Amino acid sequence: MAQAALPALNYRDAVEELGERFHASPALLRRLNPAAKFAAGEEILVPNVLDTVQPVGPPRGQQTGGENAADVIVTVTRSTSSITITDGSGHRLLYAPVTTGSQHDPLPIGEWKVTGVRRNPEFHYNPQLFWDAEPTHSKATIKAGPNNPVGVVWIDITRPHYGLHGTPEPSKIGKTESHGCVRLTNWDAMKVASLVRPGSRVVFAE
Repeated sequence: MAQAALPALNYRDAVEELGERFHASPALLRRLNPAAKFAAGEEILVPNVLDTVQPVGPPRGQQTGGENAADVIVTVTRSTSSITITDGSGHRLLYAPVTTGSQHDPLPIGEWKVTGVRRNPEFHYNPQLFWDAEPTHSKATIKAGPNNPVGVVWIDITRPHYGLHGTPEPSKIGKTESHGCVRLTNWDAMKVASLVRPGSRVVFAE
């Protein structure tokens, strides 16, 4: 409820933003650069993340029309807390860790389809959809930003109230529970968003 009063859910500081840019925790960046102040113009040591901007894909010469939604299959596997995206020929385009549901809100096993992608989404909080919501909570809109509860992108599917989305806490992916949705790091969620289209198959598997 306090977040709903903020004008945006931005990065807390430059180190957090750099951490997402280079897929590393702020603590790791500080260990790699013990004398750094992380000021403008300063050179720092970071992980060599080659695929930060461009989504992964099949080897050159093996593209199979990824722009066709029928060629892309998104599989979320609960037992391994992972997401895999393959094209129509079975080439793996993406593999990443995810958080999938909880005892109260289990992953809905079945097959769905992508209905749309929203980048930098606002989050519309409805306490009636959360079993652990405080009794005093009311509906609220939380502004966009990387620290928004659904991160920098929301991928809507045909299952009502469910989707694939980013997170403000990448260190917790695969380690903590969610309210049923599929949660990824912001950088992996953006990759997924770049690979799917409305109509893309989404399979939630055991």
